[in-house]
Amino acid sequence: QVGETIRARGHWTNHKQFGRQFAVESFESVLPHTLVGIQKYLGSGLIKGIGPKFAERIVAKFGAKTFEVIDQYSAKLRDVDGIGPERARRIKEAWVAQKSIRDIMIFLQGHGISSAQAAKIYKQYGDGALAQVQENPYQLARDIPGIGFKTADGIAAKLGIARDSLHRLKAGLIHVLEEATGDGHACLPRDLLVRTAAELLTSEIAPLENALKLLALAGDVVVEEDAVYLTGLHRCEREIAARLNQLRLRPVDLPPIQIENALAWVQTRTGVALAEAQRLAVRTALTEKLTVITGGPGVGKTTIVNSLVQILRAKHARVLLAAPTGRAAKRLSETTGAAAQTIHRLLRYNPHEGGFAHHERRPLPADMVIIDEASMLDLPLAYHLLRAIPPTASLVFVGDVDQLPSVGPGNFLRDLIESERAAVVRLTEIFRQARHSLIITNAHRVNRGELPDLQTKAAAADFFFLEQPDPDKVVATIRELCAERLPRKFGFDPLRDIQVLTPMHKGLCGAENLNRELQAVLNPRGPQLERYGRLYRVGDRVMQIRNNYDKDVFNGDLGRIQKLDLIEQELTVDLDGRAVAY
Repeated sequence: QVGETIRARGHWTNHKQFGRQFAVESFESVLPHTLVGIQKYLGSGLIKGIGPKFAERIVAKFGAKTFEVIDQYSAKLRDVDGIGPERARRIKEAWVAQKSIRDIMIFLQGHGISSAQAAKIYKQYGDGALAQVQENPYQLARDIPGIGFKTADGIAAKLGIARDSLHRLKAGLIHVLEEATGDGHACLPRDLLVRTAAELLTSEIAPLENALKLLALAGDVVVEEDAVYLTGLHRCEREIAARLNQLRLRPVDLPPIQIENALAWVQTRTGVALAEAQRLAVRTALTEKLTVITGGPGVGKTTIVNSLVQILRAKHARVLLAAPTGRAAKRLSETTGAAAQTIHRLLRYNPHEGGFAHHERRPLPADMVIIDEASMLDLPLAYHLLRAIPPTASLVFVGDVDQLPSVGPGNFLRDLIESERAAVVRLTEIFRQARHSLIITNAHRVNRGELPDLQTKAAAADFFFLEQPDPDKVVATIRELCAERLPRKFGFDPLRDIQVLTPMHKGLCGAENLNRELQAVLNPRGPQLERYGRLYRVGDRVMQIRNNYDKDVFNGDLGRIQKLDLIEQELTVDLDGRAVAY
């Protein structure tokens, strides 16, 4: 971690691009001995309650005896200006916590684990952490975010665990299934699973077949015909199918609506004339229990949602709007004028119960639930959503089935359409205002199997293709586009209105380097915190990349850093008007 002093063993090498480098073979954490080192260590954020200023004061007061004072005579900390009894207590607790994990940190660092991961391991297993790691390091891959099978396998090898260990074989099979979910698969054919695991583990087939049987007996996987599922995903698939079938067979329970009169009324109210396909979509959603409205960009899906909301609210029906991501929910709210939220927030995670507050015993208070951007729904989220739909409610999924499917496992929207269990309305007509957008027309060209138009020179164009084979020049072009050209042409706020997408994490054109480059040009100055090689400044745009139910923040939520506390080593993010501390 930043601020730590380490003793490393290794050898010097010469890299053709970066020159002389030190290749680390092993390292360990050591306490610094110099006053400067002690001050940097204390001010690094490792000890909560001590920032750079307090570190300077403490070292000025106690000098080389600083660690001894904190460890054995922490009451003396109150002699330092600004440190009262409460802060002294917090510093002592943080020091004890650091000291108690030092043994495991040193052990794990010697086996290739970072100090941050070591802290997570200690938090998970407590004083039994070393015993757990030595007995079955593969369990780390199941229990600790950020530690995968390959890391656990490296630890196991250093501990001398046999390569044909049953722990290793079972963990390898689970790893292959989990990797498949990252590619969107809910299951794998049995033969493919075993062959892939055999290649990964350099193992014979027979021991893996035995390990697979033991996993199935333990309930870790489900083998159904030729397919092998992780147990949780198998339950999701079965429950989703059962609940969709139950829902579609129930009668529609909306207030009485004269649909043709309602269509005429909503067109007058909104001033928007509905095309016949849009009218059909509204009719279907009002007369069917389970509806899918699908089509590409610019075909009027939002107009349909807005019409449904207007009609149902005029009848005092309860309508809930949601989308899988915060960005999609915000856009839905902006375009309809109605409140919309993420599905996670709609279902309300309850940290005390360890699950969502809404489910079959406490369903959502709704007569109709409308889910936008439904192509982003993965199986687990669809499962929890369907559990919360009341038997009396109608359910409408809206989305573009030709978009990329969800990041998580499953292809829910496409599978639902192909199952023929829902009433499906397909929209194909691009409306006049959308025809002027090259983004929209090019998207439809791609769907038809045609090449997009890359040569436009129109002044009003919203689609540009800039070819640049040199990665350094690509980075320079992106900086110029974000900081100057796009704001000048379209009036964009670079920190609010522009999003850069890249298909890779590493390299000059990867997300990590582009974030650094864009921060340097868009938000170069001000107070900052450093964590794991990243600088965080007030005004920075940030994205939540993993669900955190305790903080009520979810993967894909976007925000801005609004405050840094250098003493407490905390930053506060504004997420759509909510202040969330990290």
